Amino acid sequence: MKGKTLKYIIMLATVSIVGIFLVQFAFIRSSYNLSETQFQESASVALKEVAWQVMLATGTTEIFDSITPVKVISNNTYLVNVGVAIDKELLKQNLTTQLKRHDIYYDYEFSIYSPVQEQMDETTLVRIDENEEPSDFDFPLNEDYTNYFGIHFPDRSPYFLNQLSIWYFLTALLMLVIFFFGYTLWVIIRQRQLSEIQKNFINNLTHELKTPISSIALAANVINDEKILKSPKRLFDYTHIIQEQTTRLSKNVEKVLNLASIEKSRILLNLEKVNLSEFLHEASDRFRESKAGQNAKVEIKTKTGDCTILADRFHFANLVSNILENAAKYCDKTPVIDIELLQKQNSYELNFIDNGIGIPREYRKRIFKKFYRIPTGNVHNVKGFGLGLDYVYKIVKAHNWKIKVNENPKGGSIFSLIIPK
Repeated sequence: MKGKTLKYIIMLATVSIVGIFLVQFAFIRSSYNLSETQFQESASVALKEVAWQVMLATGTTEIFDSITPVKVISNNTYLVNVGVAIDKELLKQNLTTQLKRHDIYYDYEFSIYSPVQEQMDETTLVRIDENEEPSDFDFPLNEDYTNYFGIHFPDRSPYFLNQLSIWYFLTALLMLVIFFFGYTLWVIIRQRQLSEIQKNFINNLTHELKTPISSIALAANVINDEKILKSPKRLFDYTHIIQEQTTRLSKNVEKVLNLASIEKSRILLNLEKVNLSEFLHEASDRFRESKAGQNAKVEIKTKTGDCTILADRFHFANLVSNILENAAKYCDKTPVIDIELLQKQNSYELNFIDNGIGIPREYRKRIFKKFYRIPTGNVHNVKGFGLGLDYVYKIVKAHNWKIKVNENPKGGSIFSLIIPK
């Protein structure tokens, strides 16, 4: 799948998901408002009926048509003007009966206004099971009413859950579909990235193997000519080319084989006591003798005495070698590498500070992935398979160490190895 096509698919999917959510939100909001209206209408009718029943019990109904019984304070709170003295037990009985008749099966709080004390009486909470308990809800007062009561519904969530259950179900279903769609899209993107990485790896591998093979074949053809015997210096040069390219080819094959070996089985470490200071001097000396380190300047700075750790000497040496080789390889001037050994409270910190081209922040977490190489466009002046730092990470993990990469303020990178004591 081409990059542009995938980009358009992601954009279309994003717009579609946002559109679906907006439509879903609009429907839920509309349903919620409708449920609010339905509840308010049902509660108002029920409370109007309660006012009528209270008046009827006192034999005073002629004033009913001259008053507005129900005043909506909020969606949960109502004041009901009765116009006659109110008996608490009679009121509670009528409230319970009329609310149930209008399918309002929820806890409610009510309080009766006392004209003598000019305040609301103690508020009573009546639960669905008809148990009562005191409540501290504070009802508002109304100066235009003389005999009235207030009612408040503290929790209407069961009502809305019942009314909006179908929308909640559809929303949950939509979320599930979006999750699987997002996961599928992530898999596609991930597979595309892996495919790109593997393609680059195969291209690099083909080039790294083809170049020495071509050089060896060319040198062999020249040596195969009998006239070469008359020029011993040329013969020596071509045999040196064969030897050099054979070594290069052997190292490349060894890298691939080591990778396959590590992938097939768990890394088995041969742990032994290693003096860090001595080990670093030996590793830096070997690096200076290698082709990659011939022009590099390596300096070891230890701010601690002799310190000993448990490590696999072979793998640890390869780890250090890979970091040093990368520092030299990715440098556009004379490589200068400082190896700094610090002692912390519970660990040793080994810093490899180089003056190379540096690693952009967005790539620092990816460089330890297998086959990954920092994009350089069409510039391929540095060859490699993207296996070195993957190997480094695996060895660090096998030792239960930690590694991180930071920017060198003077230019370049700092690879920090954290080794617990």
